[in-house]
Amino acid sequence: MTNTSKLVRDRIPELIRAHGETPTYYTADPAEYRNRLRTKLTEEVTEFLAATDEDAPEELADILEVVYALAADLNLTQPDLDNLRHQKAADRGTFANRIVWTGTK
Repeated sequence: MTNTSKLVRDRIPELIRAHGETPTYYTADPAEYRNRLRTKLTEEVTEFLAATDEDAPEELADILEVVYALAADLNLTQPDLDNLRHQKAADRGTFANRIVWTGTK
């Protein structure tokens, strides 16, 4: 038996049962959920940073899933979040031009 305590995707218990094993789990309360989402974001970013170029798109999708869950936890819809992103892009730009700031004179 494995003893791991981490936030997982909703279908993981079902997938474990499909493999003939019995999952043990509980539903986090709102405060624990928010903390575990933040921990999960760190986990997913770490996996992305270690990923090969081939695996990186899947890891980015995992990051995005956690970001959407964090947004929902803050009562933001995906369009709300995207609107905020667009506003920041309009105000400050994006990262498309690959600008590296080295200081101010």
